[in-house]
Amino acid sequence: MKGVILAGGLGTRLYPLTHATNKHLLPVFDQPMVYYPIQTLVRADIKNIMVVTGGPYAGDFIRVLQNGEDFGVEHLEYAYQEDGEGGIADALRLCEDFADGEGITVILGDNCTDANISKEVKNFKGGALIFLKEVPDPRRFGVPVFDKSGKKIIKIEEKPKDPKSNYAVTGLYVYDNKVFGYIRKIKPSRRGQLEITDVNNLYLKAGKLDWSVLRGFWSDAGTAESLYRTGVYWARKILGKKEKNLTNFDD
Repeated sequence: MKGVILAGGLGTRLYPLTHATNKHLLPVFDQPMVYYPIQTLVRADIKNIMVVTGGPYAGDFIRVLQNGEDFGVEHLEYAYQEDGEGGIADALRLCEDFADGEGITVILGDNCTDANISKEVKNFKGGALIFLKEVPDPRRFGVPVFDKSGKKIIKIEEKPKDPKSNYAVTGLYVYDNKVFGYIRKIKPSRRGQLEITDVNNLYLKAGKLDWSVLRGFWSDAGTAESLYRTGVYWARKILGKKEKNLTNFDD
């Protein structure tokens, strides 16, 4: 199993912070944002990783990550997404040669979690596996629609105005190598992007999509509010090991 971190885009929701560097290199408490998805993959014993980035600050990743040895990564590659706003699936298609017929675990570069997905990765048998998390603002995400049993997903809606559940499809996925064929089948959305939700729905239509609830903390850090919230969580978690009473932190 190989790992992919999608860290492209222009980070416009975080202007003016992202006038200075790529969004995924902004600090989340005491380390760059992209460190967290790397740690998620390494915890799952995935040490062969590709980082897909783009935009004017793509070269900053090499200075920050170098060859990945400091994180326990055995092999680190980079790919450049020329159209930084082409969508998640557009970025993922650049990893086909890197995957080389193997399955891949994909995580968005702004997804920060302390969950351990090693069991799910180890038990993955093919198709697609998505991770869900209950959130207060599902309109920002892909949202699963369940059948009456609440156990089967019948479709996934991208950023719905009226979400049918409170679960978000997190930016963490496991795919077999058929994902690249599915990407070639989809068309750009009204936003002009190749949506990963469309890829997931093709797996669903084929009866090859499974899901799991992500245990532990999870948040994207792609807006000012979520960046702050994520930083506070990690500050409390890390400093809490040293101090039992953090009286100086406010929500």
